[in-house]
Amino acid sequence: MIQKKFTYLTLALLLLSGTACSDFLDKEYDASLSDDKVFTNQTFTREFLSDIYTNLPDGLAPLNDDQFTGASRDCMTDNATSYWGLHYYTKIATDSYTAADHPLLGQWNVDFAGIRKCNVFLNKAQEAIVGNAEKSGDDNRLYERYCNEARLLRALFHFDLVCWFGDMLIVGEDENGTNIVFNMEHPDQMNQARTPAAEVLQWVADECDKVKDALPFRYADETVNWGRVNGATAYALKARALLYKASALNNPDNSIEWWRSAAQAAQDFIDKNDQQSRPYALYDTDTPDNDYYTCFTTTPVFNDEVILSRSVWQTNKVEQVFLPVGFTGSFSGAGRTSPTQNFVDCFEMIDGKRIDEAGSTYDPQNPYADRDPRLSQIVFYQGMTWGSANDNEQRRIDMRTEGGKDYSSAMGGTCTGYYLKKFVNNISCQNPTSYPHSWVIFRYGEVLLNAAEAYCEAGDLENARKYVNQVRERAGMPDYEYTDQAELLKRIRNERRIELSFEDHRMWDLRRWRAYDGVTASGEQGKPYYEQLLNLYGVEISGTEEAPVYTYGKARAAQNGGTIETRVFNIPKNYLFPIPDADVKRAPNLGQNPGWEISE
Repeated sequence: MIQKKFTYLTLALLLLSGTACSDFLDKEYDASLSDDKVFTNQTFTREFLSDIYTNLPDGLAPLNDDQFTGASRDCMTDNATSYWGLHYYTKIATDSYTAADHPLLGQWNVDFAGIRKCNVFLNKAQEAIVGNAEKSGDDNRLYERYCNEARLLRALFHFDLVCWFGDMLIVGEDENGTNIVFNMEHPDQMNQARTPAAEVLQWVADECDKVKDALPFRYADETVNWGRVNGATAYALKARALLYKASALNNPDNSIEWWRSAAQAAQDFIDKNDQQSRPYALYDTDTPDNDYYTCFTTTPVFNDEVILSRSVWQTNKVEQVFLPVGFTGSFSGAGRTSPTQNFVDCFEMIDGKRIDEAGSTYDPQNPYADRDPRLSQIVFYQGMTWGSANDNEQRRIDMRTEGGKDYSSAMGGTCTGYYLKKFVNNISCQNPTSYPHSWVIFRYGEVLLNAAEAYCEAGDLENARKYVNQVRERAGMPDYEYTDQAELLKRIRNERRIELSFEDHRMWDLRRWRAYDGVTASGEQGKPYYEQLLNLYGVEISGTEEAPVYTYGKARAAQNGGTIETRVFNIPKNYLFPIPDADVKRAPNLGQNPGWEISE
């Protein structure tokens, strides 16, 4: 249950060590202060608002836990698996936990704590203390802007709860217009039936409408305000919320009107953005062989593609977790995330043909030649050149089973013949340094893909092609010209899989699409690897470094040398995560998600 008092400083497990680059967000809030002291002081009020941001989703923070969560959360999908057998993600992917011991239910508390902070702020922040004068620039009507930020953050926390848990309580205003703050002295407050997920998502969209034009669409001074929600965040959240509402998980009757609303919301972002003197845009220097990679490494901050990020941290933990294990020194790679052959095979040839399509030039013994340029920017593969040239560490990556430097080590290795390159700077292992890393929550590329999917589902194929092709053009890939709705939708979903990979989209996309319906491990084995969800594949590499030989099959199990476990997805159970069992026991009217019930 929600506790009466919250620790407003974020727990160590929720943050990477490092320094935020925003003046607004790097002020540490003193949780020992009483509300009276906080909200009668302008600086403390500002710091309280700043602290709410520590509850935002963060895909980098779990990397701090080497033993259990030090890998990409895409390891819970068909995109990847983890070498380290103790990782929670692989066990979650085999449905090995209950509502009483599930390790990833902390988001229930984190989001509700964030909502509570927002409502405390909205109830207690004082216009006379903060000031609300008409000013030029970002500080115009400061009190109103602060309240709009809190309202938008509250909507974002509600959206996140729906992703994890489905139907959800709406903790907004009561019948008197007072923002609801749950209190342990009144457990009946939370002991109520949840609102259907589709209605919550619509509420999120409506909340976005209340603030999207009241907040600056983009802050004039992002050096000071980087990481703060703005009007663009509200437009983007509305578009994503309505996309999820229209998807099969929440739209069983497939209402076309819901898809049209989702498309319009994405279009509204694009139209509003086009009116700006400095619009958001795909990061594009006309270098398709490097732009995608650079977007997440060299320029992860003050980047015109990023709408909202979970602050910025100076760290090399990301490099340590993902780097191939053969790169060692005073700093060594752990190689904890192994992209699957399923994922690698979804990348088209440079001419746009699928690898198994008629006329494709794909050669399984020269598999990385003439592929979508994003493959080499997302995945480490055999023969790729890597390492710091300045420190004489540059060499070809070698993942051969016998003798390959990067195949395995005492504490890591690859299960599939691949490692994750996205987010990884070319660090020197002899003289390591730290790099800025930004966990992206919203970026312009996603907005375009949201528009493409919603338009396609609504039957407007012209606009669907228009927006997906903008993403492909940045990547150096040819335009889609499909006129068949089903085929275009399939390719848009594949484009989304590649473009948004390892950004915590895949696990929600597969669920909202109800992609696992009718799927069994045995029944899908005849399909191409890139269409299989439960059977994970990789490549074993033999031969010499100059002439490698590739053998494709089931991914290996690091611990016993056999093949990796088959994924399990029980329906309807695994479409949602369980509400913590203890909370359901204390507030039974919440109900438990189907399949997760535990008797008294």
